[in-house]
Amino acid sequence: MRILSHTKNVFLTLTLTVLTHNIHAQDQNLTLNQDPKFEQLLNDKRKFNTAISTNDSYRIQIFSGKSDEAKKTLSDFKREYANIDGTIIFNTPNYKVIVGNFKSRIEAERNLIDIRKKYRNVFLLKPGK
Repeated sequence: MRILSHTKNVFLTLTLTVLTHNIHAQDQNLTLNQDPKFEQLLNDKRKFNTAISTNDSYRIQIFSGKSDEAKKTLSDFKREYANIDGTIIFNTPNYKVIVGNFKSRIEAERNLIDIRKKYRNVFLLKPGK
């Protein structure tokens, strides 16, 4: 009886070895059929994203605090200064109202002086911040 169990073990081991040797789980050849319009769309998005980079412009922070107050401050600002864009950014734990997109520091400082008359705690954000 021991001999039969030993031969069964050997047979099973050999069978599994042969079967696992011939198994190919994945082929590494991948064919991708993609619409050329998709590549054009990706290129347009890349151009657009580089065009709206905020790292090279000066901005002004006019508020930092709770969400409701930030929304009210932004809406009041947009009413008074329709030609200057603004946005709310969440930076834990505060909401910050950031306005403007000024190319030069001089332009930003001129607007800062005017905005400071209405809003307290206003300061200039340098590019890349």
